[in-house]
Amino acid sequence: MSPADMRDDSPPPADGPLAGVRVIELGSMYAAPTAGRMLRDFGADVVKVEDPASGDFARQWQPAHNGLAIGFSRLNAGKRSVGVDLRRPAGRDIVRRLARDADVLIENFRPGRMEAWGLGYKELSQDNPGLVLTRVSGFGQTGPYRERPGFGTVAETASGYAFLNGWPDSPPTAPPFGFADSIAGIAAAFGTTMALYRRETGDGAGGEVDVALYEPLMFILGDAVLRYTASGEIMQRCGNASGAASPRGIYQAADGAWLSIAASNQSIAMRLFDAMDRPDLRTDERYATNAARMANNEALQKIVADWVRSRPRADVLAVLDEHEVVAAPVNDARDITRDPHFAERTLVELAGTVLGPAAVMPGPVLHVKDYAGPAYEGVPGVGEHTGEVLGGELGMPADRLAELAAAGVISAPGGS
Repeated sequence: MSPADMRDDSPPPADGPLAGVRVIELGSMYAAPTAGRMLRDFGADVVKVEDPASGDFARQWQPAHNGLAIGFSRLNAGKRSVGVDLRRPAGRDIVRRLARDADVLIENFRPGRMEAWGLGYKELSQDNPGLVLTRVSGFGQTGPYRERPGFGTVAETASGYAFLNGWPDSPPTAPPFGFADSIAGIAAAFGTTMALYRRETGDGAGGEVDVALYEPLMFILGDAVLRYTASGEIMQRCGNASGAASPRGIYQAADGAWLSIAASNQSIAMRLFDAMDRPDLRTDERYATNAARMANNEALQKIVADWVRSRPRADVLAVLDEHEVVAAPVNDARDITRDPHFAERTLVELAGTVLGPAAVMPGPVLHVKDYAGPAYEGVPGVGEHTGEVLGGELGMPADRLAELAAAGVISAPGGS
């Protein structure tokens, strides 16, 4: 099946809280498309502008199934694709025309590139004063590093995350997925909706949202920075421990399966000791308070690990659940898809693609009352909706579209 056959015939959900919001996405790879998906998930119409020849480079990422990239599919299902070459003046003119009728434009070029193309906020807002321009870049639009390129791996190291991730005797470790990019994309969507709210409750003016890949992740790690500036201590890698409360960690049961326990406040720690049938730990001065437990964390972790290791995971989790101790299995992807809670609340079907009839993925990151969420039907081919958007909605004549397509400025009106 060709990309053109994988048509997305489902319109954006009409009842979403962002229904009626028009988004032009110039984003590629991960972070900016994540922001676009967040907005589409809640009803926005997202038009993705891609290079007419190669499309978003994420289409070439691995893993892929039957020629369709998994990561691209997850972030771009339900969007409409228009192929436009932004390196050509005629292509940039098309984007400027698209922006005139949009509520939001998302971009992730290196700072200064949009201005060099005549597509900065100053120019775009002249045509559309209500436009929100959401900008995602490695280090932000200001500061000494603004011109540096950046991907998620750089953000994960620069933010301090990689330094803290892992065990004391292991090297700093980056995650095997788009961690920083995803968090930045969610933050960009949050910033976009704030700007839209301010526009609607204020004077109708849009504005700029500036997201650096590293900043949302650095915010999450903010305790480490405050700890250093307050006490001079540099937080170190501590494996599965939190460095803040004990006992907490990941433990292996008798059947070899893994589970997590988070006794992160006093009452849960006491209930854990009850679940372990160790009332003596409640009054032992080494474990009676969180400060004492942290001071004796190594010894306590061994006690907990030995108890977990004495029985199968299902039995451990049953006892912990009975005592209302915060715990969960360590799930792999197969476990997630078989879990009835996730099936009811979290997972959604990605239908109408070469990925197959059983393809599911996580749906929206939150739930809104009286809104069931969007359908995910198909993944757009490169430029699949070029004619629909530029001809049917922008009003460009068919002969002009044919001329631009012949010159390579846009995809063929029917998609490439």
